[in-house]
Amino acid sequence: MKPLRTRRLILRNWEDRDRELFHEINSDPEVMRFFPMRRDRDESDAVMDRLKSEIDRDGYGFAAVELAQTGETVGFVGIRKNPSIVHLSPDATEIGWRLKRNTWGKGYATEAAREWLRFGFEEVGLEEIISFAVASNTWSLAVMERIGMVHDEAGDFDHDDVPETHPHLKRHALYRLSRTDWKKTREAGT
Repeated sequence: MKPLRTRRLILRNWEDRDRELFHEINSDPEVMRFFPMRRDRDESDAVMDRLKSEIDRDGYGFAAVELAQTGETVGFVGIRKNPSIVHLSPDATEIGWRLKRNTWGKGYATEAAREWLRFGFEEVGLEEIISFAVASNTWSLAVMERIGMVHDEAGDFDHDDVPETHPHLKRHALYRLSRTDWKKTREAGT
């Protein structure tokens, strides 16, 4: 993948130097508050390797977010095909993010997500991008709304991968954005 750049960020494939950060965000109880698991170092390394392979294969995915000014990796934002949600189309492409806690509230997720939407619609040629999060995850839902996504209440679902031991994490809100609607908001300058 050719790195993408925004005003403050570099969005790129994973490198070995990112392993500590990837483990940090996947084991931080606050970052993972809306997930039923925490990952140990071996599990984090395996997931990062899988994400890197997906980017190598597809040319995009959940990619590392690096601060352009310092070179520090702070998490990931990206788009990826998501066939794991049973009732969604196997061709569905989701946008998602996870950043380390001390970078929250700085607009990095929104900035990177906007660039990924542009990439997905203009360069990949996607017709629609979706996102979903635990229905009570107001931070992620707010990012979805800031980037122009619209809540599809009829599409809300109970996530099959969330175990019954975590019933408060099962219900997920589904958001969508079509290429047509994305173009309209860009043309309007919003």
